[in-house]
Amino acid sequence: MHRLTLACLLFAAMPCAAAEPTDFPRTTIDLGCVVSDLEKSVRFYTEGIGFKEVKGFQLSADFATDAGLTNAKPLNVRVLVLGEGDAATKLKLMQVEGTAPRPGDNEFVHSHTGFRYLTIVVADTDAALARLAKLGVKPITKSPLRIPESIAKGMSLTCVRDPDGNLVELLGPQ
Repeated sequence: MHRLTLACLLFAAMPCAAAEPTDFPRTTIDLGCVVSDLEKSVRFYTEGIGFKEVKGFQLSADFATDAGLTNAKPLNVRVLVLGEGDAATKLKLMQVEGTAPRPGDNEFVHSHTGFRYLTIVVADTDAALARLAKLGVKPITKSPLRIPESIAKGMSLTCVRDPDGNLVELLGPQ
């Protein structure tokens, strides 16, 4: 019996055959968002939605310019995560001092081209809405709406807007 146990342990410790090489060693996409009020946005996404803040980073004006990110402006990036480890979703929020970015037309998803909304899956829609209500955030129109069973059984969709008017979809049981 001990030999079988030892054999199983040794087999489990052996390196596996290399997986096929991939062009994407990490398949989670980080999202960057310029905001008009950094503290208000951090509060919305942490206290209201449930992200956790982790260590952010700064980019010098020279680096940000050379990378094509800004026109000689430094970046101070606050990083928020959903999940743990390398696979966690990262939302990078920044407010660039000395600039006045143009707001987008966020009335509807079809108002203009570009990335239009975030979809966040929550464990409890009512709890998420209660957290958001403490920040004065209300669902848009008739949300939450029960999603048709053929698409997602037992789930509802709630749309809210972040402090800059960006659409945030919350999917979860209600």
